[in-house]
Amino acid sequence: MRVGRRRESSEGSHWTQERRKIETTLRNRDTVRKEGSEKALLVGVRPPTQGVDELTEALDELSRLAQTAQITPVGRITQRRETIDATFFVGEGKAREIARQAKRVGAETVIFDDDLSPAQARNLERIIERRILDRTELILEIFARNARTKEAAIQVEIARLSYLLPRLARRWSHLHRQRGGIGLREAGESQIELDRRIVRERIQKLERELALIRSRRETRRKRRRNCFTVALVGYTNAGKSTLLRAMTGSKVVVADRLFATLDAKVSLLPNELRPPVLLIDTVGFIKKLPPHLVASFKSTLEEVAEADLLLHVVDLSHPAFAQQIATTDRILSDLGLEETPRLHVFNKIDRVTDPARFNLLRRHFPDGICVSGETGEGIETLERQIFTFFERGMVDRSLRLRYDEQGFVREIREMARILEEAFEEEGVRVRYRTTAALADRIERRFHEFHATRSMVGTL
Repeated sequence: MRVGRRRESSEGSHWTQERRKIETTLRNRDTVRKEGSEKALLVGVRPPTQGVDELTEALDELSRLAQTAQITPVGRITQRRETIDATFFVGEGKAREIARQAKRVGAETVIFDDDLSPAQARNLERIIERRILDRTELILEIFARNARTKEAAIQVEIARLSYLLPRLARRWSHLHRQRGGIGLREAGESQIELDRRIVRERIQKLERELALIRSRRETRRKRRRNCFTVALVGYTNAGKSTLLRAMTGSKVVVADRLFATLDAKVSLLPNELRPPVLLIDTVGFIKKLPPHLVASFKSTLEEVAEADLLLHVVDLSHPAFAQQIATTDRILSDLGLEETPRLHVFNKIDRVTDPARFNLLRRHFPDGICVSGETGEGIETLERQIFTFFERGMVDRSLRLRYDEQGFVREIREMARILEEAFEEEGVRVRYRTTAALADRIERRFHEFHATRSMVGTL
């Protein structure tokens, strides 16, 4: 019995050591190096349906993503392919060409603008002998760097773990024991299964933590049920946070980089409209948005789904702004939000020097609103459009209050905009404007208030 217990204790100790080893690896991102010291070669593959200019723009964006992750692009290599190679993605000959080019320019990393399968990544690493990143892993690395709150950090870690789970064999050096003889190979396969189990348990633990945060977020949303909500959506770095700050005066982080905002930021729009209007800044979208991120950021994106109005913010100064509009529209459609009302807001007009761009807008987006979050130009027009949108569906109602019931006016102000207070001989007549649902609630609350006052008066 003692021997059995010692053996069981030994196995338990091994399990604990392996768990700690992997959790330490997960906490310390293996991709982080000295800031700006890593050099990368960018690789783009052009299918027959894509033009050369589109591929150039795609690699320009990949370059900006790399720089956001503190990686310095030192070269590009492209290929036109009819079909993707299942083994090396670009074919073995091209992979060897990439290896020579990476060595020539001194690149420690090769970044592909597409997603690679685990097998393709392993095969490429073997031939190129450099760190291989695909677009999804690069974006996940940026999100990990920019996560500032517990909720964002958990969402990013879930996404990274879900992405890494099928790639464990090439991620951690302690798995290399699987190479060698038959006995070592069997031990290695057992080790991989152990690691996968630990990672799955970690994901489950994080999902439980995230569920608690989501319940608190849902509670906050319920408190806002008497408010109008407007969500700012759009391509990353379109200037949504700058616009939020210009409209509300809130001290949100503003940075000229991709994915500077990962958490939903809620700010009150100062105005006399009732119910009040809340603006919600959300995570930016991007072409080929990783599905792991969409799934993990469900709680943040729910803020968009619950919004009464979407402000689709577009960087008008960007040369590919039309494609960015199409990408955002496609993602919103995937989220089931194609029917949600929206206003197109064309930002950064202070950076636009070509008048033809404004003529293009007038033809294709006649109702679009041109603004500059940086200078404040057009902000008042945008706010008027928001107020007009909400007032369009409002109703005007009135109540007559006795003078001893004037305390109820405070409740009306919380849910409606007072249009007129007429003082008459027996009391005051209050005319107000609000939504039909809130108008009905005000009348129900007044009848309860009136009945309570009358009951107290008879005692």
